[in-house]
Amino acid sequence: MQMASGKVVGGRVELDRELPEGASVTVIARDDDETFEADPATEQTLLGAIAQCERGDTIPMKELLSELRRRE
Repeated sequence: MQMASGKVVGGRVELDRELPEGASVTVIARDDDETFEADPATEQTLLGAIAQCERGDTIPMKELLSELRRRE
């Protein structure tokens, strides 16, 4: 899984980085007045996860799902 941010320009989503041709994507758009609040521990967890993705320290989705199934 890869993560990219961007914005809508002329009705199209422009990302801040390149993704492979044919990549499937999901777009989540927040409302202008929408806020998100998290307790300090959750915020640190999210910031750590974002930093991990930015470093490229990720695993394929198939591997993640397999690992999660083993934990059940």
